[in-house]
Amino acid sequence: MERQEKLKINGLGAERNLKGTVYISGAKNAALKAMAGAVLFDGPVELHNVPDTADVRTIVEIMTKLGARIESKDDVLTIDPNTITNTDIDRKLAGNIRASVMLTGPLLARYGKTTFPAPGGCVIGCRPIDLFLNGYRKLGASVVEHDELFDIKDGNFHGGEIFFDKVTVGGTETLVMAATLAEGRTILYNCAMEPEIVNLVEWLNRGGAKISGAGTPTITVDGTAGKLLKPVKYEAIPDRIEAGSYLILGALIAKELEIKDCEPEHLRAVVSILSDAGVKINVDDKAKTIVVSNDNAKNYTPLNDIRTHEYPGFPTDLQAPLTVFATQVNGKSAIFETIYENRFKYVEDLVAMGANIRAISERDVEVNGPTTFKGTSEISPGMIIPARDIRAGFAIVMAAILAHGESTISNVHLIDRGYEDLAGKLKGLGVELERISN
Repeated sequence: MERQEKLKINGLGAERNLKGTVYISGAKNAALKAMAGAVLFDGPVELHNVPDTADVRTIVEIMTKLGARIESKDDVLTIDPNTITNTDIDRKLAGNIRASVMLTGPLLARYGKTTFPAPGGCVIGCRPIDLFLNGYRKLGASVVEHDELFDIKDGNFHGGEIFFDKVTVGGTETLVMAATLAEGRTILYNCAMEPEIVNLVEWLNRGGAKISGAGTPTITVDGTAGKLLKPVKYEAIPDRIEAGSYLILGALIAKELEIKDCEPEHLRAVVSILSDAGVKINVDDKAKTIVVSNDNAKNYTPLNDIRTHEYPGFPTDLQAPLTVFATQVNGKSAIFETIYENRFKYVEDLVAMGANIRAISERDVEVNGPTTFKGTSEISPGMIIPARDIRAGFAIVMAAILAHGESTISNVHLIDRGYEDLAGKLKGLGVELERISN
C-alpha cells in the first residue's frame, strides 16, 4: 500500500533571499520511453541518468511483471528484455501511469501481441488513446476491445503512413518504436518535436534502427523486418521541466540560484518569457548552467497572453508554476492553456491561499498581482491543500514557500512522480520543510 505523505512548509513571507545550487536530474519523460524501448534490444541495455521518481519505479514494476530482469544502481538501470515471457500489461499498475501505454509499441513489434488497459496518470484533460490504436491498425495490427482491455495482434506487421490528427508526444514515440522492427517503410506526419523524442531516436539508431527526421514534423522509419537492435548505452537528457520549475521558483525566492546539469537550449521559451518580465537570468550553454536572481522582483511586469504550446513553445507542464509567478508581478497577466482542458483545477487552491485569479474559461485565466499568500495554518487550523497533479503540486509548493506562515500539502506521491528528491533539493536552498507520514 502506498504511503500517504504530506509536506509541511514554513513559508518565507517577505524574506525571499535564499541562495544555492540545484542539480537537475535526468528527464523522467525521456527515461520512461527508453525503458519501454529496451524491449527492442537483443540483450541487456544500460540506461544512465535515470531519475529516482515514482513513475520510473512504477514502470520498473510493470516490466518486472512482464518478466524483464532489471537491476538498479545509483542512476543506472540495466534492463534485460530477453527474459520477458508475458505481454499483458498489469491493469492495476497501468491505471496509475500514462506512460504504461508506451510499452505497447515495443511489445507488439517484438512479440506480435500485447494486452493493456486504458492507461491512467494525472487527471488534466482528454488524452485519447485512439491515436495509438489507429496507428497500430495502419501498420497491419488488429485491435479488439473487451472488458476495458485492448487486445492487439500484429498479424502482418508492415510499414505504412500515419498522420496524427493531433500533435502527440507519446503517440509519436510509441509508433516510432512500433515501426522500428516492422517490415518496410513507415512515414509519420504531424509528429511532436520534443527533445525527448530526439534523445530516444538517437539511441535507437545507435543500436541499428533506421529512423530519420526526429525533431521535425515528419519522421521516416525503415523497419528492420524483425531484427532486434544491438545493445548500446542510453543516457537521458536533463529534465527541462524540472529545470524550468526551479528557474521560475528562483525568480521569486532567490538572491542567486544556480541551476546546473541542465540543457539551456531546451528552455528558450521559459527564459524568454521570464526575461521579458524583468527577471535577471544568466545562461551558460557551454557549462550547462543557468543562474537566476530575484534582485529585480519589485519591478517584474505582467505576462501578456502566454499560451502553452508543443515544443519549442512554452510547455504545458510549466503552466502551473508560471501562474504562481504571475501572482507576484505588478499588474494583470493572461495565461491560456491550449493542450489540456482541465489543467487549471489548482487555481482554486491558490485563490484560497490569497491569489487574485479569475477564470475566464476552463482554459483561460486572468491573474492580478502582486498578491500575498497565506499559509494554510494562517487560513484555518488543520487546513490541508492537496497536490492535484505533478505540476500543480509543484505550484502549490511554490505558493507555500512564498506564503506567510506554515502550510501542509497532501498527495505528495503525485509530486514524487515527476520530481526527484524534491524535499532534499529545496532544503539545500534553505527552504524549511519536512515530510510527514499519516
